[in-house]
Amino acid sequence: MSTTMTPTMTQGPLSDLLVVDLSRALAGPHATMMMGDLGARVIKVEAPGKGDDTRGWGPPFAQPSRDSAAAESTYFLSANRNKESVVLDLKDEADKDVLRTLVSRADVLVENFRTGVLDRLGLGFDELHRLNPRLVILSITGFGHDGPEGGRAGYDQIAQGEAGLMSLTGSGPDDPQKVGTPISDLLAGMYGAFGVVAALRERRRTGRGSVVRTSLLAATVGVHGFQSTRWTVAGQVGHAQGNHHVAIAPYGLFHCADGAVQIAVGSEGLWHDFCQGFGVDPETPGFATNPERVANRERLISLVEEIFSEWKSADLLARLDEVGIPAGRVRSIDEVYAWEQTHSQGLVIDVQHDTLGSLQLAGPPLRFFEPDGEEVTRRTHTAPPVLGADGASVLAWLHEDGLR
Repeated sequence: MSTTMTPTMTQGPLSDLLVVDLSRALAGPHATMMMGDLGARVIKVEAPGKGDDTRGWGPPFAQPSRDSAAAESTYFLSANRNKESVVLDLKDEADKDVLRTLVSRADVLVENFRTGVLDRLGLGFDELHRLNPRLVILSITGFGHDGPEGGRAGYDQIAQGEAGLMSLTGSGPDDPQKVGTPISDLLAGMYGAFGVVAALRERRRTGRGSVVRTSLLAATVGVHGFQSTRWTVAGQVGHAQGNHHVAIAPYGLFHCADGAVQIAVGSEGLWHDFCQGFGVDPETPGFATNPERVANRERLISLVEEIFSEWKSADLLARLDEVGIPAGRVRSIDEVYAWEQTHSQGLVIDVQHDTLGSLQLAGPPLRFFEPDGEEVTRRTHTAPPVLGADGASVLAWLHEDGLR
């Protein structure tokens, strides 16, 4: 299926794909941003006037100048790099025809409307596949498309609570906390993007498109990890217990003379190395094996913090490295973005925004290499678009392609 890329399009493993993005807020936009990062052409369809809901989510807002009213939400900027923006009113037949034309040329369509909205617009999945039988549709909801609560609206913090994540996060059982990022939204986007790539692979075999469904609930349950089998197999209900691992000790955050460090003593060999490095008898009663250390976690934490209280964090981290114990500090967000290691991994990118000028954004988390070791990761990126910035060029492209 030809998607005739724009002249500025950068190559990538998905560079032959056209993605129509009908989603807003975060889960869907995060999925389509992942596809755009990998080279897909992503055309973001936004409502007239306000566009994506996140354009209004602030403060903070960025402005071209102190006197300018052309403010851009930093929230929107976080989830919409490498996209084009067109404004279409999906209740207007002429605009709906433009969307139908885009759909007929697209490889992927992403939406996160409440269940039934597309049907009421005359753009249900059957109609979309009639227009384009090869279309892969990603549909993201809050709690699933069916089931007794399938119609519920999905917002991240509500999903974190309903899916059990908050009960596992916090200082203790009576202190449920949300994760500091909208993790249920982000996970739904990540699972969704993975599902799309799988469906595209299947399309190569069948020649047909399909529908990929996920939800904030499904994505959050999907990362319960060992906490799931802790309940389903062992019958134990996990709960929040602060900054220490439930099944490994010592593993967590420990205070020292001028702050705190984190260590991960993840094996018996590392426990012996730790003990040798800090003058502890590894056979101390109650500490000889990991199950014993977990059972006596509070006493172990007190012992380790008593040892660490004589150390400043920089010296302690150096000693832990010398001994061979995985360890690290707790960095603030500004420290992360100033960190040379972060920059070395391509996790900070420079873009040129239409109204804000030069910006730094978080970069894509994937890198690609040829068998000979040459890196072929996408190097140039486009800034999140201002509302409707690409409407004229997209329409011109459609007409050049002989579409009306």
